[in-house]
Amino acid sequence: MFFTCGPNEAMVVSGFCRSPPVMVAGGRVFVLPCIQQIQRISLNTLTLNVKSEKVYTRHGVPISVTGIAQVKIQGQNKEMLAAACQMFLGKSESEITHIALETLEGHQRAIMAHMTVEEIYKDRQKFSEQVFKVASSDLVNMGISVVSYTLKDIHDDQDYLHSLGKARTAQVQKDARIGEAEAKRDAGIKEAKAKQEKLSAQYLSEIEMAKAQRDYELKKATYDIEVNTRKAESDLAYQLQVAKTKQRIEEQKMQVLVVERTQQIQLQEQEIIRKEHELEATVKKPAEAERYRLEKLAEAQRCQLIMQAEAEAETLRVKGEAEAFAIEAKARADAEQMAKKAEAFRQYQDAAMVDMLLEKLPQVAEEISKPLTSVKKITMVSSGNGDVGAAKLTGEVLEIMSKLPDTVEKLTGISISQGYQRRP
Repeated sequence: MFFTCGPNEAMVVSGFCRSPPVMVAGGRVFVLPCIQQIQRISLNTLTLNVKSEKVYTRHGVPISVTGIAQVKIQGQNKEMLAAACQMFLGKSESEITHIALETLEGHQRAIMAHMTVEEIYKDRQKFSEQVFKVASSDLVNMGISVVSYTLKDIHDDQDYLHSLGKARTAQVQKDARIGEAEAKRDAGIKEAKAKQEKLSAQYLSEIEMAKAQRDYELKKATYDIEVNTRKAESDLAYQLQVAKTKQRIEEQKMQVLVVERTQQIQLQEQEIIRKEHELEATVKKPAEAERYRLEKLAEAQRCQLIMQAEAEAETLRVKGEAEAFAIEAKARADAEQMAKKAEAFRQYQDAAMVDMLLEKLPQVAEEISKPLTSVKKITMVSSGNGDVGAAKLTGEVLEIMSKLPDTVEKLTGISISQGYQRRP
C-alpha cells in the first residue's frame, strides 16, 4: 500500500527490509501490510509560553520572567529527524511541547540566576540571545530547533522594579525642572538676542532694500542698453539674413545658368563630334590623299633644298674662313697699333692724353650744339648790350667750349694748355 503525508509531518516505515527505518518528510512511501509498520510524527511549529516564577537573580532579588519561544522538529535534516523519532515517535504534540517547554524553562531560569535585575530589565536583547543560544544547543540534540525566542514580561512581588522606576522618574523630573529653568533662561537670552537681531535685520533689510533699488536701477539701465543693442543687432541680423538669402538666390540662379551653359556646351560638343564625323566622311578622306601627295612633293623639295643648303653652307664656310682670317689679320694690326699708341702714351704721358682730348673736341662741340638742331623756333631777347641774333647764339656755344679745358682739368687733373706747351 502507498501512504502519503503533507509537508508538516514525517512518516517512519520499519519492519521487513526496513533496517534502519525509512524516514520520509512530506512525500509518499510503499508499505507491505502485516510485515511493515508506518508511524507519523508532526513537524508543526510549536509555540511555548515559558514562565519562570520567583527566580532569584545574581543579587538575590526574586523576579518572574515570561518568554515566548517558537520550536519545531527539523524534518529537512536527516540526523535531527532521526534523533526526534528516537525521542518523540509515538508521542502527541502536547507531550513534545511539554518536554521542550520544561527544557527551555530550565535554561531560562539558569540564565536569570547569572544576571542581575538591572541587566535583564535594561538589556532584554542580551538576555533573549543567551537563552536562545543555550536552549538551541541543548534542544538540537533532541531533533528540535529553536526558531525564535523573545522576552515577553518581567515583574516582581517586592516592588523592586517599581523602586528602580521611581528613582529614574525622580531623576527625570529633576532633569526636567533643571531643563525647564535653563530653557526659560535661554529663552530670555535668546529673546533679547532675537530683538537685537530683529533691529539689526530691519536696518540691514532697509540697507539691502536701498542696495537692491540701486542695483535694480543700474541693472535696468544695463538691460536697457543690452536690449537696445540686441534690437539693433537683430535689425542688422535681419538685414544680413535678407542679404544672405538674396545671395543664395543669386547663387542658385548662377548654378542654374551654369547647368544650362554646361548642357549647351555638351550639345555643342556633340554637334562638333557630329560635324567631325561628317567632315571625316566628306573632307578628311580626300584631304588625306591630297596630303599624302603633297607630303611626297614636299619631301622631294626638302631633299632638293637640303642639297642646295649644303652647297651654300660650304660656300659660306669657305667665305667665313676667309673673313675670319682677314678679321684676325686686322685685329693683329689693331693690336700692334694700340701697343704702339700705348707705348707713345707712356713716353709722352700728359701730352698724349691732351692730343686725344683735342681729337675728341669736335665731337664734344657737336654734342653741345646737337639740341639746337631739333629746335624749330628760337626767340632772342637782347638787353641792348653785346651781339644779337645768330652771332649771340654762336658766341654762347663758343663760351661753353672755352670752359671745357677747366672742366677737363677738374675731372682728370690734366691741364690742356700746359700739356700742349710740353708737346714736342
